[in-house]
Amino acid sequence: MIDRYSRKEMRELWSREAQFQSWLDVELAVCDYYAKIGRIPKKDVDVIRRKASLNIARIDEIEAVVRHDVIAFTTQLAEVIGPESRHIHLGLTSSDVVDTALALRMVKAARMIAAGVDTVIGILAKQAKKHAFTIMMGRTHGMHAEPTTFGLKCLVWHQEFLRHRDRLADATERIAVGKISGAVGTCAHTGLKLEEAVCKSLKLKPASVSTQVLQRDRHAEFMTVLALIAATIEKIATEIRHLQRPELRELEEPFSAGQKGSSAMPHKRNPVTAEQMTGLARVVRSNSIAAMEDVALWGERDISHSSVERVVVPDSCMLVDYLLGKLQWMLEGMKVNTGRMEENLWITRGLVFSQKVMLALVDGGLTREDAYAAVQGAAMRCWHGGDDFAGELLKEAAVLSRFDREKLIASMDPKSYLAHVPAIFARCGITVKAPASPKSKAKAAKR
Repeated sequence: MIDRYSRKEMRELWSREAQFQSWLDVELAVCDYYAKIGRIPKKDVDVIRRKASLNIARIDEIEAVVRHDVIAFTTQLAEVIGPESRHIHLGLTSSDVVDTALALRMVKAARMIAAGVDTVIGILAKQAKKHAFTIMMGRTHGMHAEPTTFGLKCLVWHQEFLRHRDRLADATERIAVGKISGAVGTCAHTGLKLEEAVCKSLKLKPASVSTQVLQRDRHAEFMTVLALIAATIEKIATEIRHLQRPELRELEEPFSAGQKGSSAMPHKRNPVTAEQMTGLARVVRSNSIAAMEDVALWGERDISHSSVERVVVPDSCMLVDYLLGKLQWMLEGMKVNTGRMEENLWITRGLVFSQKVMLALVDGGLTREDAYAAVQGAAMRCWHGGDDFAGELLKEAAVLSRFDREKLIASMDPKSYLAHVPAIFARCGITVKAPASPKSKAKAAKR
């Protein structure tokens, strides 16, 4: 397991101690039900509860001989409990215990992850609102497109995490099931009432139908949701890495006192945490593919899924928990260089207003094709070292007949792109108000 990552609580949840304890919890729940219906004496259950203890080293010794972990587990319990242990695992198959216990731990892991998702949602809402009108360059294909705001970028991430919260809740509900239905799912040796009672005592629902195992589409869905959460974390980390490049320097991940970026180059401030997040997200995504492969089993069950789950389920839960913590740290501590954002709006000398000018020409009576040709011609000359965009536009007869320089410059105001920002935020349930005196100023005339 990747136990260097994640919080202590999550690591402990996926420890071998917690694994065997969850198995014991299931076995004890079954014994309690048997005592309730009179199948076994209550005094024997009292002995079992008093004497039951787990010795992992001894379980390992037994497993080395019997080559079956559940038998090693029940044998070790028999050694410490005595004759009353004959009631343990009565009528059960191994997967009754293992699958139900795994559901218990996955639900606990899901709740921890959900708490992390909620924290990220709160941070993103705060950043989105704070920077709702922080103007920056919007980019498509990595190229300057039109002005946007950093708040809208954060709002996109915020809404994505809201969807993850819903997905995680749905997947958690579907994984919160147990089964005590025997070797092929018929409940032949236990009955439906035992399964229902045991699952209820463990705060799980009984699977409506099962084979020897719970069906692995449940696990695959949960793992896919974790992969989606990790994918969004990678998306955010990638954007921060991109915007941290010296040519842009609009965002910077936190860089602590004493931190060093390179063994060779003292000036480096590498986005190492964002890069780590990007890499670990790929592991989580890969694990979801392995979980998909576990859905198809031979007949009523084979064991091919078991070895896979022992790796990918704990690792993905711990990794996503770790990644959410790192994302919280990054979003709260990142430097937002608002001045650099505004400077970068103008490095193409007004080209980003091309659509606004084209639409004005169309509204003034030009065909779209003629307007596009005039604006593109001016843009290409500006690209290749000519005058600024406004100057080149005024060399086009179609533009000159409809605009003077003052009117053209006035139209090139980034603030004019933000009229609908409050309404967009409102659709997302967040109220923002445009600042009374925006900082951004049209600079095309100076370029």
